[in-house]
Amino acid sequence: MAQTPPPHRSGAVVPDLPLEAVPNHVAVVMDGNGRWARQRGLPRTEGHRAGEEALVEVVAGAIEAKVRWLSVYAFSTENWKRSPSEVRFLMGYSRRVLRQRRDLFNSWNVRIGWAGQRQRLWPSVIKELDDAAHLTRGNTGLNLTLCVNYGGRDDIVAAARAVLGEAARQFSPASGKSQTRGASPGDAAALVETMMASLTEDSISQRVATPDVDLFWRTSGEQRLSNFLIWQAAYAELVFSDKLWPDVDRRDLWDGIVQYSSRQRRYGA
Repeated sequence: MAQTPPPHRSGAVVPDLPLEAVPNHVAVVMDGNGRWARQRGLPRTEGHRAGEEALVEVVAGAIEAKVRWLSVYAFSTENWKRSPSEVRFLMGYSRRVLRQRRDLFNSWNVRIGWAGQRQRLWPSVIKELDDAAHLTRGNTGLNLTLCVNYGGRDDIVAAARAVLGEAARQFSPASGKSQTRGASPGDAAALVETMMASLTEDSISQRVATPDVDLFWRTSGEQRLSNFLIWQAAYAELVFSDKLWPDVDRRDLWDGIVQYSSRQRRYGA
């Protein structure tokens, strides 16, 4: 039987908002771990350790607020540029956190998924990600997407390649819709036309890693998307917090949701 997260230690409760005022999908850039550690004279890796509890808190807060999707930027494709020691720590740390926290999230009825490139990731990290997804696949509560070795531009390119690949496989010269081997110039032109027609906003949206983002929340005072869910965040409401990630708890997420609920979304109209 699914459990509910324990209440916040302060006794704070989730704001009383109508369900339609709550974002369906919240994307989180968990920024500021390094600065948090530096302010305390600690190695950067200690900032990442301290950020683990913030993640648990925000997952709890999302469940209490009835958010349906929560996507967190755990490791970007650009993070490989960091020092080898920090990258090694982050790989091992991600593996450990998944192993230790997946049972807790499973008990909260959280469905864990992940998005990102398998290339370069440690096989042991991939195994923990896949195991967490398998363990929680039947859960019906919050969908938690861990974005590991993820880049928004790569996500769009992969989606476009999937769309075009499917169109090419379905094209046949005889019917105007299948294989191209031995095809005439006219067949090749028809293939190109079919592939181009298949490439639409809807076809891309169906193949990127997550649904459209409603609330894009970033901590630490930085105000940029940093290549995170950039297709999905096209019409997201942006909320930036000055707090460093290890200092965050569920109340900060709720503050972001309250800001979101006060805005009028026009989608360009």
